[in-house]
Amino acid sequence: MGWTDTLESAQDIFWKQADFGYARERLEEIHVLCQPEQMGDSGLVCSRYLQYCRAANLYLDLRNIKRNHDRFKEDFFQSGEIGGHCKLDTHTLMSEGQRKSPLQSWFAELQSYTQLNFRPIEDAKCDIVVDKPAYFMKFDAGVNMYHHFCDFLNLYITQHVNNSFSTDVYIVMWDTSSYGYGDLFADTWKAFTDYDVIHLKTYDSKRVCFREAVFSLLPRMRYGLFYNTPLISGCQSTGLFRAFSQHVLHRLNITQEGPKDGKMRVTVLARSTEYRKILNQNELVNALKTVSMFEVQIVDYKYKELGFLDQLRITHNTDIFIGMHGAGLTHLLFLPDWATVFELYNCEDERCYLDLARLRGVHYITWRKQNKVFPQDKSC
Repeated sequence: MGWTDTLESAQDIFWKQADFGYARERLEEIHVLCQPEQMGDSGLVCSRYLQYCRAANLYLDLRNIKRNHDRFKEDFFQSGEIGGHCKLDTHTLMSEGQRKSPLQSWFAELQSYTQLNFRPIEDAKCDIVVDKPAYFMKFDAGVNMYHHFCDFLNLYITQHVNNSFSTDVYIVMWDTSSYGYGDLFADTWKAFTDYDVIHLKTYDSKRVCFREAVFSLLPRMRYGLFYNTPLISGCQSTGLFRAFSQHVLHRLNITQEGPKDGKMRVTVLARSTEYRKILNQNELVNALKTVSMFEVQIVDYKYKELGFLDQLRITHNTDIFIGMHGAGLTHLLFLPDWATVFELYNCEDERCYLDLARLRGVHYITWRKQNKVFPQDKSC
């Protein structure tokens, strides 16, 4: 195993790295940074490195905001423009900056948090008061399923840490640029909120107060999930990833129509892009069709032709999922428990989808005999 000498300690490490033990560790890290002293005061509590925070009666002053091309500007708020009426532990707040980075921490956004001498809501200092709970999120790439589902998974973990799964909440995209955001997987938000995602710039030129705000766990945290997560060898299948899969499928009303007696539903993921195509795809599919128990279909998950919910229905009703290395293999998160994912060629990125399959708990295989694979070129 390398990391430890006993099976029990290996299981414990895996549980803390990648299962509900990870959520519990974030919960145990939470400490008070701004202490309310009276009823109606503000408050701020955070986990280590400000990876997760929860704020009460939060004040944001966006009247003097200057936006440019930078999506995660570090000095976006000045002193007095973000804060609350509570007793701030400035020393502890400023000591949490070791992992300051746009998609790893909220330190850059909260380092200017100020102890205010007024109660924002009670003293009528807000142009807008947001009464519903709001989740602030900094998004990874919305056009790439692997990266964007790091956003969704970490929002789901955040819900566990926050112990709340209501969809009567707002999702606020923390983006300091003036740009929009391309989201090919927007249907997934219906599993988390009843409302459209709100861009932070919606509140520009206003003083906005949030009665309850959560700063969500981030998609590229060091030792976070699931981007570049180091995993102990020899362990697989986490309750956390299985629960995430079931949660999303249930809330999006994606149902299982199998398994089918005597049949295996095989889905081959084709690519219409220039690279990572299966050059002998027809030959491969014809060979699969010679196996009488296989029901074979070829799919090309192009968002303009096949909506994401329809993609999920196909994936979830697949027993063997076959494809080349690429973000489309992230669909393995939504395969049924008994399924197998076959990464035809891993482009020498051996761990990415192997580890994701381990986390989800589905069987993974890839091509082993390199002398039987013939790349057209070195682009992968």
